[in-house]
Amino acid sequence: MPGALESLRQLVRSFPSALLGYSGGVDSALLAVVLRGELGRDRMLAVIGRSESYPEAQWRMAHEVAERFDVPVLEIATHELQDPRYLANPTNRCFFCKSELWERLGVVARERGLVVVCDGTNADDLGGGEHRPGHAAGVRAGVRSPLAEAGLDKATIREAARALGLPNWNAPAAPCLSSRVQYGLQITPARLRQVERAEAVLRDLGVTGDLRVRHRGDFARIEVEADWIPKLVDRLPEIRARFEALGFERVEVDPAGYRRGSLLAGHASAVATP
Repeated sequence: MPGALESLRQLVRSFPSALLGYSGGVDSALLAVVLRGELGRDRMLAVIGRSESYPEAQWRMAHEVAERFDVPVLEIATHELQDPRYLANPTNRCFFCKSELWERLGVVARERGLVVVCDGTNADDLGGGEHRPGHAAGVRAGVRSPLAEAGLDKATIREAARALGLPNWNAPAAPCLSSRVQYGLQITPARLRQVERAEAVLRDLGVTGDLRVRHRGDFARIEVEADWIPKLVDRLPEIRARFEALGFERVEVDPAGYRRGSLLAGHASAVATP
C-alpha cells in the first residue's frame, strides 16, 4: 500500500493544478485528500455536482471529509433531470448524467485556471469489463482518473484511506439514486425520494453494508448482504407498512442478495424473454 499511495502522490505532484469531481465516496475522498496534500489549497478544488439524484448521506460525508482535511469545496447545481434522454432511463443513462456534470465542471475549471480535471475512477472500475457509460462520458470530456492511472484498486484505496484517517474508509458504495430505478422506468424526483427514504428506513433498522432498494414501479425489491436477508424477511410486515407509507404497493427481499449490476442483468433478461 505505501508504494501505491506514493505512486499516486508522485502522479498528482505532476499536475499544475486540478479540479476533482467529488462525491464523498471513499475513492474521490482519498483523491481529494491527496490532491490537497500535494498541491495545496490554491491549486486544487473539489466540486460537488448537486441534484435530486445525489444522496443526502453522501453529501454530508463529502463535507465531513473536506472539513477534516481542509479540502476546498465548491457546490454547483447539475440539471440532468431536465434532459429527456436521462429521464427516459435507458441503459446508458449515466452517459447523459456525466456529460452534464463534466460540461459544468469544465466551465469551472476554465474560469479558475485549473488545468487537470479528474475523477475517482479506480483500477477495479476499469478492469472488470463492467457496463460503465458514465466513464465513457468522462473520457470524451478529457477527464483523468489518477487512482486508476496509479494502479490503485478498491482494496488498496480502502487501506490507504484507513491509514490516513478518512472516516468513510469502510463505507459501502453509494452511487446516485437513479441507479436504483429499473431501466426504462422514468426517472422522477418523487421516485428518487422514495428510494432514498426507503433505504433510510432500512438503515434505521440497523442494516449495514451494501444495500439497495430497487425501484420497479409499483413495488420495491430490497437487496442486502446475505447475513441480513433472514433478518429482513422476519421483519417484512413492519418494513412493508413503512414502505407502503412511501408509496410502494409491494415489497420483496431479493433472495439472491446484493449484487452489482442487477438491474442491468434483469433488463437484459426481460428484453430477451418473448
